Order: sequence, then structure tokens, then C-alpha cells
Amino acid sequence: MRHLGSGIVIPDKFTFPCVIRACGDAGEDFEVKKIHGLLFKLGLEFDVFVGSALVNTYLKFGLVMDAHEVFEELPVRDVVLWNSMVNGYAQIGHFEDALGMFRRMVENGVVPCRYTVTGVLSIYSVVGDFDNGRGVHGFVIKMGYDSGVVVSNALIDMYGKCKCASDAWNVFEVMDEKDVFSWNSVISVHQRCGDHWGTLKLFDRMLGNRVQPDLVTVTAVLPACTHLAALMHGREIHGYMIVNGLGKEGINNEFDDVLLNNALMDMYAKCGNMRDARMVFDIMTEKDVASWNIMITGYGMYGYGNEALDMFSRMCQAQLAPNEISFVGLLSACSHAGMVKEGLEFLAEMDSNYGVSPSIEHFTCVIDMLCRAGKLMEAYDLMLTMPFKADPVGWRALLAACRNHKDTDLAEIAASKVIELEPDHCGNYVLMSNVYGVVGRYEEVSDMRDTMRQQNVKKRPGCSWIELMNGVHVFITGDRTHPQTDFIYAGLNSLTAVLQEHGYAVCPIGLAVANQAYA
Repeated sequence: MRHLGSGIVIPDKFTFPCVIRACGDAGEDFEVKKIHGLLFKLGLEFDVFVGSALVNTYLKFGLVMDAHEVFEELPVRDVVLWNSMVNGYAQIGHFEDALGMFRRMVENGVVPCRYTVTGVLSIYSVVGDFDNGRGVHGFVIKMGYDSGVVVSNALIDMYGKCKCASDAWNVFEVMDEKDVFSWNSVISVHQRCGDHWGTLKLFDRMLGNRVQPDLVTVTAVLPACTHLAALMHGREIHGYMIVNGLGKEGINNEFDDVLLNNALMDMYAKCGNMRDARMVFDIMTEKDVASWNIMITGYGMYGYGNEALDMFSRMCQAQLAPNEISFVGLLSACSHAGMVKEGLEFLAEMDSNYGVSPSIEHFTCVIDMLCRAGKLMEAYDLMLTMPFKADPVGWRALLAACRNHKDTDLAEIAASKVIELEPDHCGNYVLMSNVYGVVGRYEEVSDMRDTMRQQNVKKRPGCSWIELMNGVHVFITGDRTHPQTDFIYAGLNSLTAVLQEHGYAVCPIGLAVANQAYA
């Protein structure tokens, strides 16, 4: 265009913003400065549209001083220019500068638009500023911006990252229009806040509204299936992934494919289905360290010690360096499979052969391994000699082993240590009470319960759940609020009678059913 010569085709204020942004996308910071110089020759250095493009591009390159200089020299500043400064600072992580610019904008009487609001809300999401985020929400309602789906999505995200799930839910419920980002935001909020039941309910509702889940949806919902061991739901999601090509290598970003398949493997492993976890693992052409760790840990969790060790060996052959998590999984596998000799060898070789320094978690795994094998004194000696102060988990493992092997002397030492470290943990008192119970020292059992009452330590009720065709049902000790309680107890009582007829000693049933958390 410029080669045609002046007087024929002259670049104007509409040409330069496009060229400047193109340089920004191409990473040509030097070209932007050359164009900036040309603007002075053509008398366009004070044009607000060109200035906005310059500010945005300079900030994209991290050239803060250049952007600030352009901004301050412009005699007229419209809302687009202010947005360029606010969002430009936010995108490079200069949150205080962005918020400072936002305050200046308001003080100068410039009314923020929807684009301004979404940028500021994204900052409050990152820094977790609930109070100011709620203040912006009030402004959004006042200006009528809440009718826009993009602003509402930003509000849901802000409330979610501030751990205010109920506020996020309220925004979501009043939205007239919801897109896939709205559903993803509210599903992610519930998952982030640990409401796994709510996550699955929302996912089913999303499907019922004929909204197509995407990669983000699946990666948010799979962990909920993992935490609840909801295998049927996990399989349904896997089927959806296969039909829609999610996780199939070459369809999405390679990193996303690995991440998604890892989440799928983790779900199967934690639901106890190592066969399907291995199937997903075997068809992956790209695997990262986390992929191998999931398989090692999964095999170890269910006592498949040889498979875990074989997976570790194959990982090393694939020239992937194991990390701390690899060895936690490996040592845990040795513990569950009773492979004491191998576990001790791995602990000794971690630093010298693999360059991974043993941490307290690795020593705790070995302590648990020795306890499971009945080597209580060896476990106790390791706790006293290891280079870390033993944590409550290690002492509790020793205490539980003392109960199994009726070693009250060592149990009292372990109990005193663990109660000193975690005086409010109910498990410590319950374990010690059980130790006294198995050796017939019932007075000490009573004393331990009195101590719990005096210390105001309360045992949380036991909780189990079962996945049926119509959903997941939660069972909590001592609760009779389920609408089918009478029917359930009748079934339990008939089952108890059958067990007693066959000579089994059945403890009094203290199991009741909670409300259907998800159905």
C-alpha cells in the first residue's frame, strides 16, 4: 500500500489499528515501534483508535512504559482506550496497575462497559477478592449488564474462585440464556468446592437441556466420578468421549489429550477397575509421568504389587524419570502387597539411583509397610531414626498395627505421640480404645471415651455410598431421614436374620440411610 506512493493510497486511522494488532499477533515488537514513528509523520499520533491499538499491543509485549506514555499523551480517552489499559495490564499479571487504572477510569467519569466489567471480574477471580467482586456485581445489576451471558459467566467464575458456590449458583439460575461456558463455569464451581454430587447433577441437567459438553466439561466432571467412585457415570462419560472424539489423539491439543486420558485413567483406577484403566493407558501414544504414576498407584492400591513394579520398570525403560509421586505409589504398592524387601531396597536407592530425595511421605509408606508385615519394632526404630520428625499418619499406622498384634505397650507410646501431634483427631482415641478392647482392658476403654468427652472430641459418623441405576445413594450412621428408611431396614433385618441362621455373629445395626444426595 505504501509502495504505491503518497497521494495515491495513504494509510489512515482505520488502517493502522489493524496493522498494529497484526504485529502484536505476529510478535513483531520492533515493527510496532517503526509504525509508531510513522504515525508522527502522518499526524495520527493523537488518534484515540490508533492509540488504543498501540496501548494494547505494547502491553502484550510487556512494554509497560511505552503503553503508559502513549496513554498519557492522548488528549481524548474513550472507554475503549481505558479498557485497553485495564485488560492489557490484567493479561500480563499487573493486577494492581489494572485495578488502579480502573479506579482512575471511574474517577474521570468514564462509565465502564460490559468489556470493562468482565476484565475487572477476571482480576478479582484471580486474587480472590470477594468483597470488591460483589461490589462490581451490584454495579452490573444497576447498569443492566447482567442480561449479557458473558458478564454473567464472569460473575459465576469470580464467585466460584472465591469459594462462594451459592452466589455463583444464584447468578446461574437467573440467567435467561446459558451457553456451554455458563454450564462449565457452574459445574467447575461445584467441583472446586467439593460438591461432587452437585457436579454430577448439573452435568445430567446440562445433557437434559441438550447442551453439548466439551473438553472443559469432561475434565470437570470426571474428578467428581473419581471422588464418588461413580463408575457407571464415569463409563457414560467415557462413551460420550469416544462418540465425540474427545481424548482421541490428533483431535484436540496434544497436552489436552494426555490430560483428559489421565483423568479418565484416574477415574477407572480409583473406582477399582484397573482393567479399563490399563485399556486407556495402552491406547495412549503420548504418556507423561502422571500417566505412569496413575497406573503404578492404582495397581499398588489394590495389592497388585508385581504389576506396579513392572509398570515402574517399563516407565524407566521409556526414559521417563520417576518423581516423588512415582515412589509414593511404588512404596505404597510394596506395602499393600507385603513386599518388604523390595520396598526397603527402593527407599535405599531413591536418591542414589533415581535422584529423588526421600521425603516424609516415602518414609511413612515404609513405616506402614513394616507395620502391615508385623515388624512393629522395626517400624518404631525407623520412626525414631529417619531424618524427619514422624507425622501423625506414621504414628497412627503404628497404633493400628499394635491393635492388630495386641501390643499394648508400644500402642501407648504411639498413642501419646499421635495425640500430642493431633489432639483433636477422633481416630487416635478410637484406635487406642480398640487396642484396649481386643486385650480385654475395658476400664481403659471407658477411660478413653471419658477423655474424648472431656476434650470435646467427637467421632464423625461413618459414611458409605452405593451407585444404582437411578443415581448414587449416601448411607450415614444414625440417620433415618431417607424416604424409604422402613423398607431399607426391613431388608437389612432380614439379611441379618439369614446371617445369624448360618452361624455368623452380627453386630447391632447402627446403619441408617441419609437423604438421596443424588438421584
